[in-house]
Amino acid sequence: MPDAVFVPPDFTRYRTVSRLAREIFKRHTNLVEPLSLDEAYLDVTENKTGLPTATRVASAIREQIRQELSLTASAGVAPNKFLAKLASDWRKPDGLFVIQPEEVGTFLLPLPVGRLPGVGKVTEEKLEKLGIKTVSNLRGLDLPMLEGQFGRYGVRLYELSRGIDNSQVVPNRPPKSISAEDTFEHDVPLSETEPMIRSLTEKVWSASRKESRVPRTVVLKLKTSDFNILTRSHTPGSPPSSCAELTTIALALRERVELNTEQRFRLVGIGLSNFREPEATQAQPALFE
Repeated sequence: MPDAVFVPPDFTRYRTVSRLAREIFKRHTNLVEPLSLDEAYLDVTENKTGLPTATRVASAIREQIRQELSLTASAGVAPNKFLAKLASDWRKPDGLFVIQPEEVGTFLLPLPVGRLPGVGKVTEEKLEKLGIKTVSNLRGLDLPMLEGQFGRYGVRLYELSRGIDNSQVVPNRPPKSISAEDTFEHDVPLSETEPMIRSLTEKVWSASRKESRVPRTVVLKLKTSDFNILTRSHTPGSPPSSCAELTTIALALRERVELNTEQRFRLVGIGLSNFREPEATQAQPALFE
């Protein structure tokens, strides 16, 4: 779009607002499991405010966010985490959707299988070859059949098609990764991404210093002008020990991107993942001698 206006992200502000939203959540329950800056699971089976239903709790939280943070919020209320996630997406950007226990089948069965967590493009295509397009179709397959086709994930598919999810809300779950990304004001060639990579590496390194565990894998993410996502990753023999070392690895990953000289990029991101406890990291032998 020639008239599009690009607004630079303000992650410091985003993190501040995210913290304030979580403080609102914790007025109602201590069982809060953040998924990202703007998403979390809450278990309100027993809540601090004495509200009689989860729907009332969700309504109260949305209203407090609106009044105190001047933001809209969507919420999904359901018997388990999997269904609550689906429900929260149902009436975005400012809605509340409730799935009562007796409504689970009515809600789930018509959905395309692609709406189930973990069903990506490859799995969806494999299911389609078996004649499975909807959750209703999927429910028609027995467990041995699904295990034979999908291994351990077949058990998960069997359960999801029946609305079963026994995972608990786990507060203070350690993050699986730390990352930062930014979009260029104008699409740029690969050779001009270094300043952004250096800037993002500093942000990620600073954020990682607050984490007691040690990240072992460095990830570079690039989005092309035609919206294709490219990633490159590296797990060195020993974790990066400084921002300079992290920057060197990130720039080396950029060298592994082989594209024609005409290719332009709109976004770059840097991430750290594969966290380990310090003792485990020290005991880990080098991958390469």
